[in-house]
Amino acid sequence: MSRLLSRLFAFSLVAVASLLATAPAYSQSPGVRARSGPDDAAGSIELVDPEVLRVCADPSNLPFSNRAGEGFENRLAELLAKKLGKGLAYSYYPGATGFIRNTLNAHLCDVVMGMPQGDDLVQPTNPYYRTSYAAVYRAGSDLEGLSSLADPRLANGRRIGLVANTPPGNLLARYRLLAAVKPYPLVVDTRVDAPAADMIRDLANKEIDVAILWGPIAGYHVKQSGGRLKLVLLTEDKGARMSYRIAMGVRHSDQEWKRALNRFIAQNQNEIDRLLADFGVPLTDEADAPITPTPITPAPIAPTP
Repeated sequence: MSRLLSRLFAFSLVAVASLLATAPAYSQSPGVRARSGPDDAAGSIELVDPEVLRVCADPSNLPFSNRAGEGFENRLAELLAKKLGKGLAYSYYPGATGFIRNTLNAHLCDVVMGMPQGDDLVQPTNPYYRTSYAAVYRAGSDLEGLSSLADPRLANGRRIGLVANTPPGNLLARYRLLAAVKPYPLVVDTRVDAPAADMIRDLANKEIDVAILWGPIAGYHVKQSGGRLKLVLLTEDKGARMSYRIAMGVRHSDQEWKRALNRFIAQNQNEIDRLLADFGVPLTDEADAPITPTPITPAPIAPTP
């Protein structure tokens, strides 16, 4: 998901596999299921509750999701619920081992809003964005113009923040920079620890010179910095996969529901892009070129008679 980085990247997903936390206003027992049409996911037997979009989410994992609904996956879920004419509810569980088993596969919810395409824990929809790992540095520092981890300036006594056991570590090993790494933990309880925030704080305090983070996390903190930080996507570096497509995830049996979500993505892609861009998520196409969402053109105001 953006998460379970046993599933690739989002290190702030955690190893708290014991507590099942749910939104207090909603029951987690499966609802009544009824089909209203052969291709109508709103009334499908595949869904926990045909009247409510039930989302599987981490309760403390910004910029992706939290209980207060402040993450971009929360906002995407709101858009999806609105377009489908459904209510919205969550089943919360820390994004660690057991997340899918104890939420989606337990029929407590019907969709995970962010999963890397190719993760066989779920059936993915079509991807709705693509991005990569990024390097973040202080604006105005002597690392201005950084475009690759192969930059010789990084071999000159720099300190590099890296989440342990994430893919950019392979590049740092290739460039013989592991001795310069300050590691941050991959496995944490996000309710009490925030390695990304710690890394960004260390960068601001000049304890490290570069922070290497998954793109949505990097972009979020750069946007929050008010111009004090910059990022570069690590798309020029070869020798390790840095870019991934992100989809929604549903149960392997849920074919109608997957088709409904694919229609939503296709019909609302530009609105989705704008939503992601609002959170600083750096978007790329298949050639690693940046994607700039098309702005909304305001409707002309009719003249007063």
